[in-house]
Amino acid sequence: MIENNNEKILILDFGSQYAQLIARRVRENNVFSEIVSHNITANEIRQINPKGIILSGGPASVYVNNAPKCETAIINLGIPVLGICYGMQLGCQMLGATVKPTKTREYGRTSCTINNNSNLFKSLSKDIVVWMSHGDQVVELPQEFESIAHTNNCPYAAIKHKHKAFYGVQFHPEVTHTPLGINIIRNFLYGICGCNGKWKIHSYIEKSVNDICKQVGKAKVVCGLSGGVDSAVTAALINKAIGRNLSCIFVDNGLLRNYEAEEVIKTFRDNFTVDLHTIDAKERFLTKLEGVTDPEKKRKIIGHEFIEVFKEEAKKISGVKFLAQGTLYPDVIESIPAHGGPTVTIKSHHNVGGLPAELEFELIEPLRFLFKDEVRKIGEELGMPEILVWRHPFPGPGLAIRIIGEVTKQRLDIIRNADKVVIEEVQKANLYRSIAQCFAVLLPMSTVGVMGDERSYENVIAIRAVETTDFMTADWYRIPNELLGLISSRITNEVKGVNRVVYDISTKPPSTIEWE
Repeated sequence: MIENNNEKILILDFGSQYAQLIARRVRENNVFSEIVSHNITANEIRQINPKGIILSGGPASVYVNNAPKCETAIINLGIPVLGICYGMQLGCQMLGATVKPTKTREYGRTSCTINNNSNLFKSLSKDIVVWMSHGDQVVELPQEFESIAHTNNCPYAAIKHKHKAFYGVQFHPEVTHTPLGINIIRNFLYGICGCNGKWKIHSYIEKSVNDICKQVGKAKVVCGLSGGVDSAVTAALINKAIGRNLSCIFVDNGLLRNYEAEEVIKTFRDNFTVDLHTIDAKERFLTKLEGVTDPEKKRKIIGHEFIEVFKEEAKKISGVKFLAQGTLYPDVIESIPAHGGPTVTIKSHHNVGGLPAELEFELIEPLRFLFKDEVRKIGEELGMPEILVWRHPFPGPGLAIRIIGEVTKQRLDIIRNADKVVIEEVQKANLYRSIAQCFAVLLPMSTVGVMGDERSYENVIAIRAVETTDFMTADWYRIPNELLGLISSRITNEVKGVNRVVYDISTKPPSTIEWE
């Protein structure tokens, strides 16, 4: 792990899908954060010596058998602790409080009244809006506690211990639906934990470059390029550290967007002085995907074939000892529960733990503890082209998971042409930077239509556009109706085989951003 200084906040994961949001909010306050398992011991935490500890939410009830718990000794370390939702209930229970199911569950925006001016709510007004999501709550507190906030249905919406540095909130300050949640987290970090806020991207770059130099020495590194910002920034960081000892491999798997392979090759040759190897493997991937419709099988086939192609090319480069990957923190957490924590796996990521041990390369993942917006900041600091830094995220399996069902050359042509229209019109409307991600999806159905004077029975394209800062939660983007109409008209007129266009207005959760 790479960090700028010894100042750190540990987030104990109890299965919350929002654990990453907590980490993001901490980092937004210029304090480094790391998500660890709830099974971490008090001794391990003592050795890490964090400035503070946050207990995440989670789907379980603290009073049921096998509920995830941490050592009570953690709360007695003298390190400030903030419990959020399940984390608050657990901490309170360990310190003698009673937790039971509520008669009236609270979900969504809720009015909350602050009882006193504790450090946690410093400079906040008495009445605030918070986001609740709970069916259990603390119903009885020992005398050592005091309630510092309440709602109509929750007398202990926030609490503090009178003698220990333990605070708890029943609501979720990490979500944007708690408008002053970032202030509450800041108060915990600075007013309670005594952080100084030295987590900066510039110093991260310096530390990362130094660490890469120390790890690699004079050996060679090979890096797989996708053309996206993650692999590009990885390559740029390593190139800054070791120069020409970096070789990059770009595999054209035939699942890229229109002219994407050409753009990737040109961009890297124009902006980087690295040894670039390009492999045309389009037919190879299509053959492997023939007849496959299950999305997870598609991901695994593509990941496995990428490994084989990459491995064959990497072995041709002499002196390579290290493999670089553009793995991000969300990839790690979504694919493998953090340090064995209970977070539910949503989908597999082909770039996490993908390349096999027989390559005999040591792994370098300089972005492994970063979020997407932090990676973009690094790209800007390194002077990378805007077209790379702000390119919308594109999944590793490419268009294969934007084609629902079997991947064929004909269906790839349809999705490529439809996606091209979407991106072109969004860029013309100057909305590309406002939208976090937009793309087309080819659905596994045909619908009746009229083309000219004839009946048609052709494909359906879905348009997906979202706004988000962290990609853990997302809202659908309100593309103006006129623009949607233009996109639909162009697709049905210009893309052969499509007679219907629909717009996806789902949020994440309950949906994911990608359809597969």
